[in-house]
Amino acid sequence: MTARLSLLLSGILLVSLSMPRAVAHSDFAQGTPTMLSALPPLTETERKPAEGDWLVAPIAQTARAGRGDAANELILTNGLIRRVWRVTPNAATVALDCLTTKESFVRGVKPEASLTLDGTEYAVGGLMGQPDYAYLRSDWIDRLTADPKAFRCVGVATGGIAARFPWKQARYASNTTWPPRGASVTLKFAPPDGLPPELTVDVHYEMYDGIPVLAKWVTVTNGTGKPIRLNAFKSEILATVEPEAYVEEPTRWEYPNLHVDSDYAFQGMDPKSASKTVHWVPDPQYETQVNYNRKTPNLLECRPPLGPDVDIAPGTTFTTFRTFELLYDSTERERRGLALRRMYRVLAPWATENPILMHARNADPQTVRNAIDQCAEVGFEMVILSFGSGFNMESEDPAYRRTIRELVDYGRSKGVELGGYSLLASRRINDDEDVIHPKTGKTGGAIFGNSPCLCGRWGQDYFRKVKSFIEETCLRLVEHDGSYPGDVCASTAHPGHRGLNDSQWRQWEAITDFYRWCRERGVYLNVPDWYFLNGSNKTGMGYRETNWSLPREQQFILGRQNIYDGTWFKAPSMGWMFVPLSEYHGGGAAATLEPLKDHLDAYGQHLAQNFMSGVQACYRGPRLFDSPETKAVVRRWVDLYKKHRPLLDADVIHLARPDGRNLDGLLHVDPFGKEKGLAVLHNPTNAPITTDYSLPLYYTGLTKTARIRIDGGKPRSYKLDRTYRATVPLTVPAHGMTWLLIE
Repeated sequence: MTARLSLLLSGILLVSLSMPRAVAHSDFAQGTPTMLSALPPLTETERKPAEGDWLVAPIAQTARAGRGDAANELILTNGLIRRVWRVTPNAATVALDCLTTKESFVRGVKPEASLTLDGTEYAVGGLMGQPDYAYLRSDWIDRLTADPKAFRCVGVATGGIAARFPWKQARYASNTTWPPRGASVTLKFAPPDGLPPELTVDVHYEMYDGIPVLAKWVTVTNGTGKPIRLNAFKSEILATVEPEAYVEEPTRWEYPNLHVDSDYAFQGMDPKSASKTVHWVPDPQYETQVNYNRKTPNLLECRPPLGPDVDIAPGTTFTTFRTFELLYDSTERERRGLALRRMYRVLAPWATENPILMHARNADPQTVRNAIDQCAEVGFEMVILSFGSGFNMESEDPAYRRTIRELVDYGRSKGVELGGYSLLASRRINDDEDVIHPKTGKTGGAIFGNSPCLCGRWGQDYFRKVKSFIEETCLRLVEHDGSYPGDVCASTAHPGHRGLNDSQWRQWEAITDFYRWCRERGVYLNVPDWYFLNGSNKTGMGYRETNWSLPREQQFILGRQNIYDGTWFKAPSMGWMFVPLSEYHGGGAAATLEPLKDHLDAYGQHLAQNFMSGVQACYRGPRLFDSPETKAVVRRWVDLYKKHRPLLDADVIHLARPDGRNLDGLLHVDPFGKEKGLAVLHNPTNAPITTDYSLPLYYTGLTKTARIRIDGGKPRSYKLDRTYRATVPLTVPAHGMTWLLIE
């Protein structure tokens, strides 16, 4: 690494462009502005595609920012992907490429962002004059011109990656790197004529080492002497290449081969459902497209569904949500899933914390102590005071808080963390505090019927109470039910928002501020929504509560289906399962496990399929064992999980979905670990199944041979064929499980 490049990556290098008038950029104080030509150029080696498969081997290249061939060309690349800008006569993205497949995702030049300020929309950057938006020729780029009405680029800053918020790692996690490693670029913009020069905009980009992901967000700084209202924004605008072309309109459009996500997410247990900012729309400038009505959705716009409609006070900075773009290098489902799950491990490493937990259904002190004792004896790591247990996190009674603190301390003395349940949004408070429906002007009609407005007095008081409860009791987990689902509120009397148009943004700020506050303190967060990018640890792996009142035999297969389906987009540590030790939603004796010693086979099957999937379940009941035999079964599976924890918490390859008729299973893979893989096969039938099973071992990183142990026995070597598969003869017992450790 050259000295100049080392300086570039370790600090912040600011580069100024021509500035026709004075512009106030606070970041300029960090260094002396120089000409863009002073930015170190990328070497030929740094521009080359990475060698090897990033999903099975470390990538030598790290993220780099540097000058391209042209004096006004800026490149951010990590060997897997690259983004390229021209920064004069204004800044605009001219390429977004997957280097490993040589696929270009950009067909046209658009603004880097847009802002609606005090009712007027302004482009941020961008270039004009592209003759055809079906493709972008290099010689066209040199002839593009700047829009005089747009914010214009006046500087470039480069550096490393800063943490989005603090993470106090308080327990085992399979990824402990925070913040992610990589490089950043900031494009700095001055306003057009007609706006005060003290109103400045920065557009930020990050790219991470070893993964084809980049992030983008915008900050607006008001250096003027009066408030400026930001009515709306688009923080990403990309004219992408369409993956297919139809003259007519299909019933279902295909979108470009990239995953776009943001931390402005709610009301969903998966990234698709929770996505609220990603909009694929027709591009009105694309006049030569095949679709007759020009409705091909190949223009990406990242924007909130409402607002934010916030006032930026003098001397303050507004920050948008962050958008994350994952460029897929394949259309194959498993590989895309592996890439997505790796992205979340990198961007939200707290989601790799995976404590073994029990749901105590009664919160009286003696019952809690008994639960803690049992957890300590069998190796469980956390007790949650469950819903309906009598636990009250909103209590301000000093005596009650002292009692909970004593239980927390008792659990700590046994090596067991204590947490509890709190309900937020899906409840009614009163007409003054609930969200007001914009059409009726009354409460009701919210996403869950009724919900308190998080910006009302009750909502503000709720967060104050819960924070002080956590601080006083040192509680280690919050199971936060009814987390903010995206409700809007038309009230003009709530202190935390002005009216309808800023209500969603302000409530999202309230919930994410709380989750980030918990993350900074090491408080584990079970949240039944997709808040991972804002600090939550776990959500439901699959979710239909009444399934746990079905007969036990159905629960097993449904549970494995939940795990199989959920791990397409979640790592095993990101989703919880459920085990009804005592009756739950009815079902009677046929559905429950108590008394545990009388249903030891069924209890063992729950334990086996959860632990060997790397998925923790909510074991809800008064106790974990009721006899020495029961205790031994629980301890067996806990010990086996802990022995192979790094591997069982690693990623999975989907072998066969449970169907009740054939073998089903998952294969854990860790090409970077000592243990390379662990396959788990279940037989749901009434007879043993004997077969020569073909194991796909490509993602273990093995290439020629594999040493495989069946059910912990002696290892045997197997040759891999040209498709990296090993054929293993085995017999899986009726209603049983076989596991294979690959070394």
